[in-house]
Amino acid sequence: MNAVAARSSLYGLLGECFAYPDEEFADSVRSGSLARRIAGLAGAIDPALLDGLDLASLADATATQHGLAIEYTRLFDAGARGTGCALNGGLQVGPQMKVMEEAVRFYNHFGLTLGEEQKELPDHLTTELDFLHFLSCGEHERGSRGESADPYILAQRDFIARHPGRWVPVMHSKLESLGPMPLFLALSAVLQRLLQHELLRLEAAHGAASLKPSGEL
Repeated sequence: MNAVAARSSLYGLLGECFAYPDEEFADSVRSGSLARRIAGLAGAIDPALLDGLDLASLADATATQHGLAIEYTRLFDAGARGTGCALNGGLQVGPQMKVMEEAVRFYNHFGLTLGEEQKELPDHLTTELDFLHFLSCGEHERGSRGESADPYILAQRDFIARHPGRWVPVMHSKLESLGPMPLFLALSAVLQRLLQHELLRLEAAHGAASLKPSGEL
């Protein structure tokens, strides 16, 4: 698997990890498959991507769906005023309405809309990671056809800089203070490392990210 395809898959996988835990997720933690997948995808992106991170907690033979769900709710889903680790960018860096509106303009620029079945808001981490998964898929597909993938590449750079790359470090710092289950702290650390890596790589290749409002894309 090449680096672009691996990056797309890792964004998608991490998006699933920050959704409400189901039995399939719990099984992937118990079996160790989650740890193996993350390590394999990260290695395909850059062998040094996870250097220094302790990923042992991504595999826990004692994990249960019930226990993961209770901890997820305590950390992330206890309401806007009940947790310091809300998974919504607008609740971390705000104001939320402005953050959501700008994220939606990014999505709409690529013809994407949030359907009625969409459970999370536009600024939720799972939504934002789904978008980065989509952009990386577009980059991979265009590149495989020999076409320019610049719109997808530059959108990744600017979206990371303006959205998850800006607020995930804030969330991760708050998460550390709550004494979280090591699994969730490790997932947050992997995500923060991936976003930092990608923003540095993209800015080195294509210049500094644009910080102008996304309505001017």
